[in-house]
Order: sequence, then C-alpha cells, then structure tokens
Amino acid sequence: MITHRALATSVPNFAYLVKEDRIHGSLYTDEEIFRLELENIWYKGWVYVGHTSEVPIPNDFIMKSIGPQEVIMTRDRDGQIHLLQNRCPHRGNQVCTEAKGNRGIFTCPYHRWSFANTGKLRGYPYPDGYETADRSELGLGRVTRMAEYKGFVFGSFAADGPSLEEHLGRGGRDAIDRLVMTSPEGEVEITAGFLQHKAKANWKFLVENETDGYHPQFVHDSIFSVAQSGIGDLYGSESTALARDLGDGHTENDLRPEFRRIGKLLNWFGTTEDRVPDYVAKMVEAYGDEKARQIMIDGTPHVMIFPNLFIAEIQIFVIQPLSVNETVQHVTALQFKGAPDLNSRLRQQTMGSVGPAGFLLADDSEMYERTQRGVAAKNPEWNYLGRGIHRERRDEEGYLVADNTDEVTTRGIWRHYRELMEA
Repeated sequence: MITHRALATSVPNFAYLVKEDRIHGSLYTDEEIFRLELENIWYKGWVYVGHTSEVPIPNDFIMKSIGPQEVIMTRDRDGQIHLLQNRCPHRGNQVCTEAKGNRGIFTCPYHRWSFANTGKLRGYPYPDGYETADRSELGLGRVTRMAEYKGFVFGSFAADGPSLEEHLGRGGRDAIDRLVMTSPEGEVEITAGFLQHKAKANWKFLVENETDGYHPQFVHDSIFSVAQSGIGDLYGSESTALARDLGDGHTENDLRPEFRRIGKLLNWFGTTEDRVPDYVAKMVEAYGDEKARQIMIDGTPHVMIFPNLFIAEIQIFVIQPLSVNETVQHVTALQFKGAPDLNSRLRQQTMGSVGPAGFLLADDSEMYERTQRGVAAKNPEWNYLGRGIHRERRDEEGYLVADNTDEVTTRGIWRHYRELMEA
C-alpha cells in the first residue's frame, strides 16, 4: 500500500497527499514537507519582496524577507534597486539590524568589514592579512534574480526558471494593472507602514483563506453586522461574484459582477463620490468620464498572488513562513498616488479592520490557529475541498470559475503546489 511517503524512500508522496478534492493533514504539520517547500517554492520560484516606493530616494534601504531569510532591499546612489542577504561573508554576522534607513555603506560590527549598498565589498581592517583574497568574491550575497512589475519587486534564488511575467501570468499581471489604475497617476505607494501579525499556523492555511469566499459571512459576521457595510452579501448564496482560478497558484474573488449590478461609484470602498470629490475629479481628468466611472465602480482586486502577496482591496498582505506552524502577516494600507483624500480613508479603514484593535484579522487569525491545532488530530486524515466541483466552468477568458463560495480557488492552489513539489 502506498502511503504519504513514497516506497523505499523518505520523500513525501505528493500524488497521494494532494488529490483533486482533498488534501492530507500532514501537509500542514510535517517538518520535512516544510523544508522541501522552502527549497521548491520559496527559494526556487518568484516571491514578492517589496515595493519601489519603500526606498524612494538614493541610499534608502528597508529590511524584507523571502521566507525565513532576511533580505535588505536597497536603492543605490544611481537609483538602482538591489536585494542583498544580511550575512557578512567573513564570519556570518548580520551587517544590518535596522528595519529601514538611509545609508550608502553597511559595516559588519564584528570585524568592521564594510560593503556598499550594491553589495560590493568596500574594505576591511588590516588588509595586509588578505593579500591572496579575491575581493570580488567577498561581497554580500545577492538574491540571484530580481524583477519588477509596476513597482512591485520580486526575487528568486534560482538562477534559471520562468521570467517574472511568466510567473505572474495574464491573471496576476491584470490584477496589478487594475490595482494601479485606481490611482489618478497610475501608481501605488506603499508608504503607510506595516503592521505585523504572527499566527501559530502553517502558511498554507493563510494562502487558502485569502480567496476562500465560503467563510466571510460566518467568521466575520460580527464586524459586518456592526459596520453594516454590505460586504457579507458579496459572499452570500445570491451573489453574482465569482471565485476564479487564475492558474499558477494565483486565485481571485471577483466582486465586480456585484458592484456592476449595483452600479454605484465607490461602493466597493463603502463610500460615495461626494465624500472624496477631489479624487473623483482627478480620476475623470486622468481617464475620461466613462473609463473613470468603470474603474470606480469595479474597485480594486481581491487576488492572492502565489505564494505570498495578497491584494485585499484596501490593503496588501505579505505572508512570511517562519516554521511549519508559525507564520507572520505583514499588512499595510494601500496608498494611491495623487489621491490624498482617498488615502486618509484607506489608512483609517485599515486600522479599523487589521490594526491592533481591529476585528477582521483577529477573526481570521483565530481560525488559522484553531485549524492548525485541529489537523494534529489523527482522524479524519483529510481536509475535504470539494465544494462546487460540480459547477466549475470556464469563463470567456478561459479561466476556471465557480460561485464565490466554492472552493475552485483552493483546488487551484493545491494543484499548482503539487506541480511545484513534484518538479
């Protein structure tokens, strides 16, 4: 009998663990599986790191990550962005302990080796002791590949593989395109500062949840009823919104059908045009009346870009796995260039939903940790993901879609996961 470990080897049998309508609970708890995920997904594929607006001027830097690995994102004096590893090549000490700042040189506190913010070695004390050393090989480690799309910076430790545009695919690129068009200047700014929330749960629970349209009416019922936002109705049984598998692990709750049915400007944000008149005027000036109206009716996307970037209408979440059962969510309010009146409301709503006293993320975090404890039970072994499988269909663009409460998104994530883990 074939089990979750392949015969005569300790390599997990992913064909057994990941089926079309269910997945094995050990995928959330097995230490060896987590180690393989780091190698096959986080260190081999493209991972979102940061945004160019976080290092706006020469010599700015900010601490980021790829999985558990720290990464320093810098902008050198010529404006070029670099992704550097936080490890001195001499004895392994961290060269940077600050969250962000502005500097052209990083100096290791242990033996005073110094490095330019491009990663190049600048020098070390008592250089006569290194007469045979090749200085070109003693710079800071770099993330092997780096690429940017519309200001969003991604990194990969793999020397070869798909390009960033191939990784994002048509669906991922379209989501970012739609996002930046919400700005009258066509740019997003990540300048509001990040909140960090740690959950004692496996990272994949978070990825699944971001486009799970089945839970919002139940898990977030308290905040939806108090706020009277109407958001819960978007995920109801009568909603025309769709769940969509964009391919390559990227997934979406497409709320546009409902917003278009209602037909009100800025309803996606729970406000009206008379409350942000400057923003509306700038959008009309930038895009023309008809296109601006469509953008302001459709709103921003609700898209999970695998494996770690969640565009959540008014925020972005960045998922960082620390261990098999510990994950950090970094979350910040989106800010749209040229839209100060809208931006202030975005910050306020973000604090209300995912801030220290916010309800929305607290609800989700409780579910993450309960499910992590739950899958430790031996029976049943499987999580069933078959909701809506009988009504999956292809939309006009060829994507697999189903009702917004269906698990077409979760199945898409796991289908891609299996491909990566078996590669």
